[in-house]
Amino acid sequence: MSHVLLLEPNTILAATYQAAFTAHGFTAVAVSGAQNGIHAIDARQPDVIVLELQLPSHNGVEFLHELRSYPEWHDIPVVVHTSLTPVQTESYVSILHDALGVRAVLYKHGTSLAELVNAVKAQLAMV
Repeated sequence: MSHVLLLEPNTILAATYQAAFTAHGFTAVAVSGAQNGIHAIDARQPDVIVLELQLPSHNGVEFLHELRSYPEWHDIPVVVHTSLTPVQTESYVSILHDALGVRAVLYKHGTSLAELVNAVKAQLAMV
């Protein structure tokens, strides 16, 4: 059973995503911040991470820099699922892909729950 780590500060969305992944046969843990995400990975390494870029305290890009600083976590697939718009992220999307190993960038306003689950499944199929 594949394990998904959700970094989502909105508790209602986090619970919704967690339920959707569980319904599709995943185990899923939701945390609200970058430091909690690092602790969750220490406790159980996920098969894929779903990341909101707008996190409290440290943002998602800072989380990715820390994540990728650990060699054993370098290959964990990351799907960004953010409330930012494409215009707000256009200046650093290439950095997310090229330097930080993000596999997909999805925007909440244009992505259904089924599309999010399918994006995660697609990343797991590539591993």
